[in-house]
Amino acid sequence: MSKIHIPEHVAQAIEKDKTPETENLETEENSTVEQIVPYVEQEARVLDPTLLDKSILERMPQPTGWRILILPYKGKAVTEGGIHLVQSQVDRESLATVVGYVVRLGPDAYGDENKFPDGAWCQEGDWVIFGRYAGARFKIEGGDMRLLNDDEILAVIDNPEDILS
Repeated sequence: MSKIHIPEHVAQAIEKDKTPETENLETEENSTVEQIVPYVEQEARVLDPTLLDKSILERMPQPTGWRILILPYKGKAVTEGGIHLVQSQVDRESLATVVGYVVRLGPDAYGDENKFPDGAWCQEGDWVIFGRYAGARFKIEGGDMRLLNDDEILAVIDNPEDILS
């Protein structure tokens, strides 16, 4: 039987709900409920409660190799005229954006002196333009992220609002 990783709070809730009757309950295969319920050792659980005390920035993925972690620009939810945009429109714009904030650089980003003789094209904290379909997209709590190769950065900009699309 394969093990399922569950968060600490779920395991504690299951422990609280256990009664003497359910602990000794037999199934058709002569197995106890404890053998069927997906328990794993505390150190093997996926959710590490010690990480909850860290900031969101500290919990962000660390890019490997020559990759760059980018937070795409979401844009404004209110137009200059004061009209509130629907959340689906804001989400659609953030999906199609070509502007992002450089969160982290991988350890080998811009390390190839033959490819980047003038040095790094961007640094952590820069706003950059990248190709519309560049990089790998993934979601985290609070939004979408992208992992781009170091050579997929097209330009560095001062203000993300200067770029319309």
